[in-house]
Amino acid sequence: MTSETKIKPVSLGPYQLKSPLCQAALSGYSDYPMRVIAARLGAAYTLCEVMIDRLINQTRQGKQLSMMYCHPDEFPVGGQLMGSEPEEFGPAAQKLVDAGFHVIDINFGCPVKKVMSRCRGGYHLGQPEVALEIISRVRDTVPDSIPVTLKMRRGIDDSSASEENFFRIFEGAYARGLAAITVHGRTVEQKYVGSSKWEFLRQVKQQAGDRIVVGSGDLFSPQACLDMLRVTGVDGVSIARGAIGNPWIFQQTERLLRGESITPPDVHEQRTVIAEHFALAREFYGEKKVCNTMRKFGIFYSELHPQRKAVRDAFIAVKTSDQWLNVLEQWYRNNAPGCFPPVEAPNPLSLEAVAAASGEAH
Repeated sequence: MTSETKIKPVSLGPYQLKSPLCQAALSGYSDYPMRVIAARLGAAYTLCEVMIDRLINQTRQGKQLSMMYCHPDEFPVGGQLMGSEPEEFGPAAQKLVDAGFHVIDINFGCPVKKVMSRCRGGYHLGQPEVALEIISRVRDTVPDSIPVTLKMRRGIDDSSASEENFFRIFEGAYARGLAAITVHGRTVEQKYVGSSKWEFLRQVKQQAGDRIVVGSGDLFSPQACLDMLRVTGVDGVSIARGAIGNPWIFQQTERLLRGESITPPDVHEQRTVIAEHFALAREFYGEKKVCNTMRKFGIFYSELHPQRKAVRDAFIAVKTSDQWLNVLEQWYRNNAPGCFPPVEAPNPLSLEAVAAASGEAH
């Protein structure tokens, strides 16, 4: 599909986003350096990695967790909260506002076993009353000028009771003044296995009407992002794992939305961005921590290089800043066409929906 798709304005409370492309909160990844790079390459809105409310509340006056850092030039940037006890959420949300975050996002989507066992994240989708109390406490605590949003999955499992709980929380969240809801098309039980149910996202958006819904799940390529917008009608897309080591996905999706063709970044373009990312991380984390922090990003960045396995091994081996820079000098010195990263198999249900909806695309 190469025809142009009309880009609808997306608002988060008082903030008008320049595009429908958002970078999701990613535990262990969406720190300040990653968010800056994503924004430079087209992400209209970024989210910090999820933070535990209790840990935020335990920080001493004048102290902050490193995850709470956001630069004044980041705009807008959201802080995501996760926890188990409703009374912890309000004070933690206010601390994130004080730290400079423009949006407070509540996480009812994380499916990780450790999180679920501590009654956090997706666990709340099974207890609507508690979930709605959490939402109320956050919305009632932070200033009216700060949008509050929600991240949720389509339910704990595929049961009718789970779907009923989903829509009770979904409608209740909007009724309590939330600005937008991000919905991931998998259940908590699925974790990251199997397809994201885009048909459910379309159903959710139809029920939401003019209220802002952001879609999530199986967004590993620019074409997938475009397809989700066209097929489901969601207002925006939240790109998670597909953005790690591939910040160009935002820029490329924007181009597809304008009806333009796309190519992967060549080796020199990759070198420029990787060097910028490393410089931001070194300044933020210092010499002792930067390589451990950036190694996981290097593994993903290597997927775009024409000699991906050798480059991956080189990034894994680095232990100092000089060695990191030597990898760039050795493997990124000579320019060559880049590669699109390998992606998971397309969602067959979403492809059927694309075919069915292709005549309706604007």
